[in-house]
Amino acid sequence: MKNKIKRSTMSKAFDFSNHLFLLILALLTFFPIYYVFIVSITDPVQYLKTNLLLYPKGITFENYKYLLATPLFSRAIGVSTFLATVGTALSLLVTSALAYALSRKRLMGRKVLLIAVVFTTIFNAGMIPNYMVVRQFGLMNSVWSLIIPALSSGWNLLLLKSFFDSIPESLEEAAIIDGCNDVQVFSRIILPLSLPAMATFGLFFAVTYWNTFFNAILYINDFKKWPLQIVLNVLLLDTSSQGSGNPDAAAQIVNPQSLKMAAIIIATVPIMCVYPFLQKHFTKGVMLGSVKG
Repeated sequence: MKNKIKRSTMSKAFDFSNHLFLLILALLTFFPIYYVFIVSITDPVQYLKTNLLLYPKGITFENYKYLLATPLFSRAIGVSTFLATVGTALSLLVTSALAYALSRKRLMGRKVLLIAVVFTTIFNAGMIPNYMVVRQFGLMNSVWSLIIPALSSGWNLLLLKSFFDSIPESLEEAAIIDGCNDVQVFSRIILPLSLPAMATFGLFFAVTYWNTFFNAILYINDFKKWPLQIVLNVLLLDTSSQGSGNPDAAAQIVNPQSLKMAAIIIATVPIMCVYPFLQKHFTKGVMLGSVKG
């Protein structure tokens, strides 16, 4: 009896310490985001008087109004939104179609195609060949240069293929007997059964397109077509000039630090808002291809 009481007490102590540790870790993770938001809405005069803000003083939204009224910043939001929506939709379509085709054993040349896909996951052509391909196809200074080369990848194809492998082929055979062709089987049978996988990959694609930075530096020279991350980088490096001689530069900023924080919040919050809507499917799809049964 004493052993049971001792074991129960130790178990409770472990649970308490474990929960306390996770709570402290969560607070440490959340505090930088909280601090950035607090600084972004704090009056510049009050901010300059305080070394560390724990709560907003003299709440103001002038930083957000200024950024959203700046043509360069508002255009960048539009470009990133276009990349995240159109790019994600096209990537899901291309990746799912290719993965479904590779998962069917009746596909001619399936093994050769799989070897080619695996080869791309091991060997990468590199930056210069990719740049030459984009330039040869006339995609320079176009937002499509940030979408078309990134429509899919070998790793995503293999993961999604492993999910389609778990779908019984008897479902397709039944649909074909009912008069469905391959496109109808894919759109009416396979895709509805693949919502967890689609949600997971959709989230990955959306985050990737929203955070597009390096490829935009390589392929986009026109500042009017810059995505949000490049504008944010320019803003963080040189807030006072708003883009190093950019035609959209505005007047001198009163508090560059607060403006930077507001820009970070604007660039971060939209993609964070997507998670709650996809959480149910994401938790299912995160184990994609790990267990078969």
